[in-house]
Amino acid sequence: MRKTKCLILCTALLCALGRLAAQSLELPPAQKTGGLPLMDALAKRATARAFDPAELSRQDLANVLWAAWGINRPDGKRTAPSARDRQEAEIYVLLHQGVFLFDAAKQQLVPVSTEDARAAGGLQPFVKDAPVTLVLVADFAKMGAGSNDDRKLYAYIDAGYISQNIYLYCASAGLATGVRAMVDRPALAAKLKLRADELIVVAQSIGRPAKP
Repeated sequence: MRKTKCLILCTALLCALGRLAAQSLELPPAQKTGGLPLMDALAKRATARAFDPAELSRQDLANVLWAAWGINRPDGKRTAPSARDRQEAEIYVLLHQGVFLFDAAKQQLVPVSTEDARAAGGLQPFVKDAPVTLVLVADFAKMGAGSNDDRKLYAYIDAGYISQNIYLYCASAGLATGVRAMVDRPALAAKLKLRADELIVVAQSIGRPAKP
């Protein structure tokens, strides 16, 4: 009897933990004022290849995601342009808690999996040490008619705008960041649970500068 009760309790606990793990991560409102003047941020823009592994705050995440690809106008347009305003870009967020998809409209991170997939965000050894890696993905289903060559061209240009927004925010906030195209795309696509018509463009790690 005791074993049966214990089994029932353990099963219920595991189910409850599973539900908790599947919950979205709510982000606070982004801080949309302050920071360095643009020319100062440009002067500090740099690519990092080493990161302090300390976790970033929810506020840090909210700010950088809004700067990258947030909604900045009542009509739903974004902080970065996109070809024909298709808004095909998606940002996947790799954290130690799991894989998430940024929902700009709801200002939250939608869970994809509970796996710590940060090491899959690039081929270099330092990638696993960064507390956050953002993966920029183009959803071809949102891009309308056109050849795959044209879609890829627009996708890479649009991801470049988003990546530069990330660079400038990090320079302004004293964070370290580095973008890369060296990614095992099939392996990472499996971690992100992407469809065949979704393309991984680049990955970009973020954290505090590595301690000397």
